[in-house]
Amino acid sequence: MPKKSSKQGEEKIALTASGVAAVDKALTILRLFSSKNLALSLNEISEATGLYKSTVLRMLASLSNAMLVLKRSDGMYVLGPAIASLNAGYQHQQSLETVVTPILESLMKSTHESAAFHVRQGDKRLCLYRVDSKQALRDHIKVGDLLPIDKGAGGKVLRAFEGAPGKAFSQIREDMALAVSGDRVKEISGISSPVFNAEGLIGVITLTMPTYRFDPKQTSIVKASAKKLTELLGGHFQ
Repeated sequence: MPKKSSKQGEEKIALTASGVAAVDKALTILRLFSSKNLALSLNEISEATGLYKSTVLRMLASLSNAMLVLKRSDGMYVLGPAIASLNAGYQHQQSLETVVTPILESLMKSTHESAAFHVRQGDKRLCLYRVDSKQALRDHIKVGDLLPIDKGAGGKVLRAFEGAPGKAFSQIREDMALAVSGDRVKEISGISSPVFNAEGLIGVITLTMPTYRFDPKQTSIVKASAKKLTELLGGHFQ
């Protein structure tokens, strides 16, 4: 078999400086599939990527193990069922974002403080969406950051509406909100309220600010925002 030049491979596979070469190659193969290329042969993948067939086979084996690619009985490769799951998650996130973000923007404009939407992720809470305050002094949590589930207004509200026992959590459920000063970080305070869809709790809206600007009176507007978002998502705000 004639050797392919290393230059050809470099031209067709864009390897990231901080990434993993094998992952870059596998993802490049995945991106070959489209509505116009529903099924691809080993030869077609090799030619399109500039990779040796032996390398392509190794990449396809890993993708097959993850159910991202399947090999048909005729030897052609097609996308696997895991792609549908990823797509469903992406579509859900995109549709959720279009509803959540305007609520956060409105909350930020009316309070001049940072507004975020948190969901549980394992034993943490994830900042899924956020609109930053325009003020110079604010907290610097970013979308994608993981925060404690046992500290801060957002974490405690999530736990309360997941059914955590105790008088403090019962009070949160009764109030439908929590305002706490300097609980997670001394200099940062927050106000949080739960958000529901038709199936139940999905996350919390949290307003955060420097402790010196903490105003518990803003609890009512945070609750109103959570209630409005809940209604838009088809849920019931108790």
